[in-house]
Amino acid sequence: MSRPSCQASARWARHFSSSARCQQDSAQDAASRLLDTFAGKTVSRRQLIDGNQLQRLSLTLNRKFIGKHNVAERAPPAGTPVPPGYHLVYFTPDGVEADLGPDGSDRTYNAAAPFSRRMWAGGKMKWPSEKASICVGDEVEERTTLLSATAKKSRSAGEMVLVEVVKELEGAQGVAIVDKRSWVFRPEVDLSNASAPEPPRQTKQGPTLIEDVTGESTFPTRNFSWSPVGLFRFSALTFNGHKIHYNEGWTTAVEGHPGVIVHGPLNLINILNYWKDIHGQGQLPKEIVYRAMSPLYAGDKYQVHTASVEGAVGGRRYQILAEKDGIVCMKADIL
Repeated sequence: MSRPSCQASARWARHFSSSARCQQDSAQDAASRLLDTFAGKTVSRRQLIDGNQLQRLSLTLNRKFIGKHNVAERAPPAGTPVPPGYHLVYFTPDGVEADLGPDGSDRTYNAAAPFSRRMWAGGKMKWPSEKASICVGDEVEERTTLLSATAKKSRSAGEMVLVEVVKELEGAQGVAIVDKRSWVFRPEVDLSNASAPEPPRQTKQGPTLIEDVTGESTFPTRNFSWSPVGLFRFSALTFNGHKIHYNEGWTTAVEGHPGVIVHGPLNLINILNYWKDIHGQGQLPKEIVYRAMSPLYAGDKYQVHTASVEGAVGGRRYQILAEKDGIVCMKADIL
């Protein structure tokens, strides 16, 4: 199996996002071309796992300790295991600004135009072995393979393309993480029809709030309210130029949202942190299957909580929800 460079992958993406604009008019065509482009190909990258990046993510999450290491004072030393989900701030997009889409998003695995509006729909992560964990100071290889590209249609959103990729992260002790991601691509926005920006949303001022509360439930609930600053810091850490997470004018006038959007991967990490603190007992999860169901915005007050705990083959299955005013925004099952 050949392994083209990331630069080659980016060139393919630019080609199909620009030259195909006049050729593509259906989700089925866009899906087929993406499959043809990446058929039988795996993109490989290598990276040193840097403690500074891990430190800044932990501080963005309002967590001053990783294990016994106070990351408010210094970066975690070599050998510190990367907590579940924190690998998302490594292997960030390559390329210069001109390589990005009109909305600032990475176009490496985009469907062809006009299906360029990306939303993180869900996925599945597996940790095959505790012995193969990724640690600060390790040199790790990431291998990315396109699994599928499927035309979809709904009454509310019309045609779209569902794209699935899988990323394997391998260190010196073997494959440590298998990360399957699902993205939905909807038709691009017609900028000529963009409306004037709405008045600023009444967003809660002050720093991000993350706090545990106890009540009648068996397990604590964790309350969240992300500030625009917190979301901007996460965008910077993940080298994510997607404007919906920091540019309120674009998000409201062009995309039609009431405010900047909390990142799907950020809520995935929030859920994994909650599980680790409440249920983990010092162990790694075996897998998490998750689905984004409704957007959350800067200033929204929402909760992450345990919906159910059930017996399963190989251990207990925990259903963890991110919920706002009774609406489930992200659902995850963790083994």
